[in-house]
Amino acid sequence: MSDPTAGELERRYNERFADVREDLQNVQAQLDKRVSVERYQTDQHYGDEAHRQLIERVKAIEDARLAESRQADADRRALEAQRRTDKRLLFSALVVPVLLVFLQVYLATRGAGS
Repeated sequence: MSDPTAGELERRYNERFADVREDLQNVQAQLDKRVSVERYQTDQHYGDEAHRQLIERVKAIEDARLAESRQADADRRALEAQRRTDKRLLFSALVVPVLLVFLQVYLATRGAGS
């Protein structure tokens, strides 16, 4: 019997790797179905009261995050409005006077030519 070629070794390696990956996915699926030890101990030790308190704490955290998100959105909108106002101010402070100067020069040259 001859030694396997590099291609054959690679094929065998890839098959084994795929088998291991599939096994790990099966183990992960089984673990996902399990209840965490902390949850089990909490339920066993404290019962429904601890569960209710935990739910209230999680809800309070979610409410705080939602409020922060809304505040961040409001701040972002206010900043965008301020930027628009600044652009209008820049336009009126710089561009309009330059246009008026060009208009005056045009009218002066046109009036001088007639």
